[in-house]
Amino acid sequence: MPQPTDQGRRIMADLASSHGVSPDTVLQLAEALHRSDGTQAQFNLPELGGMGQWQHGGMVMVGDMFNTSLKTRVDALCTDLAHALRDRTLFTDDQAAPSKTDWPAAVGQPSAQGAQNDMRYALFPQTNRLAIARNGKTTLYDTTGHDITGFGQAQGGSQSLNFGSQHGTMPLASLPVVTDDQT
Repeated sequence: MPQPTDQGRRIMADLASSHGVSPDTVLQLAEALHRSDGTQAQFNLPELGGMGQWQHGGMVMVGDMFNTSLKTRVDALCTDLAHALRDRTLFTDDQAAPSKTDWPAAVGQPSAQGAQNDMRYALFPQTNRLAIARNGKTTLYDTTGHDITGFGQAQGGSQSLNFGSQHGTMPLASLPVVTDDQT
């Protein structure tokens, strides 16, 4: 687990104060964002309405789905934290964040990557590949015929991943697994 730097602690304390939440809530949210390189977070925090998700670009889900005030508050806090993660060193250990070099070299550079719970993923549209890393194993999927626009994971730990494309919401299982010789 990454540890906050002194500067990170000060920034998180300031954000907690300005957003009216506890420093522990900000720390847990910052850790979730750190795992996805600041692009998204899944959380279960009582101060933020229980279970929820935030994704850069505007997707916010909270347990109290009709509480627009809470959604706005979560979005503002996550946006501020994501900016802080990008602009400053909040954590001493950067191992939890996805690295562009973690993925197989043959698929190129990811256009998008993130993490949800214990799973990381990266999209490589130039080679029609999607990489999913779970439990230390990376699996490649063929995305030919799909213009992937986003990802979502079922709540509750099932780790079933869906993706959005021009064909609608599709389960990950609908994509063929790529063998080593097809990379």
